[in-house]
Amino acid sequence: MSTLFLTISNAVKHWYVPLIFGILFVIFGSYIFTVPLETYAGLSVLFSISFLVSGILEIFFSIQNNKSLQGWGWFLVDGLLSTAIGVYLIANPGVSFAVLPFVVGFTLMFRSFQLLGFSFDMKSLKMLNWGNVALTSVIGILFSFLLISRPIFTGMSLVTLTALAFIFVGISTILLSLDLKKLKNFPEKISHELKDKIESLRKEVDHAMKNNEKG
Repeated sequence: MSTLFLTISNAVKHWYVPLIFGILFVIFGSYIFTVPLETYAGLSVLFSISFLVSGILEIFFSIQNNKSLQGWGWFLVDGLLSTAIGVYLIANPGVSFAVLPFVVGFTLMFRSFQLLGFSFDMKSLKMLNWGNVALTSVIGILFSFLLISRPIFTGMSLVTLTALAFIFVGISTILLSLDLKKLKNFPEKISHELKDKIESLRKEVDHAMKNNEKG
């Protein structure tokens, strides 16, 4: 995956957009815990709303930051995928019990891998929270994989796996958004540091010139 951050001279726009759909995923995941297994297939409407809203927001975020984030294309791809899945579920409200976990699991797994890649980009920038993003992303990948494979030996129901996958993907997205907020302030910080270095260099040059005049 290409580096997430294109240049620290451009501030990240609308850092709160990933925060919104991250919170949305956590809320939906928490709600799914309360749903009986018998009505799992009826959650297709809920899944369609979550993917559609998050997809549209992610497309907006990627377009707004195409000059700030080199990884904006991954946000765009994920947004298009989520939107397409949302539209598919809306068009097929009666999707079968066997197909629904695969569709949801695949979508959440793709997003988890995306977040994991971004966490290593954060590591290269020495951002302290990269480990938290990486950990929650890996857990999201794990539950998404279990949701797709549906192994009986896990002893976990589809409801539990789906809820946990949503929650950990949401948490990882929230953590990423908070670091994007910190990145938003980088250009101003660097600008001040650069000015200070220039001013310090100017003083050193002036001091050297005065010493030469005295000599």
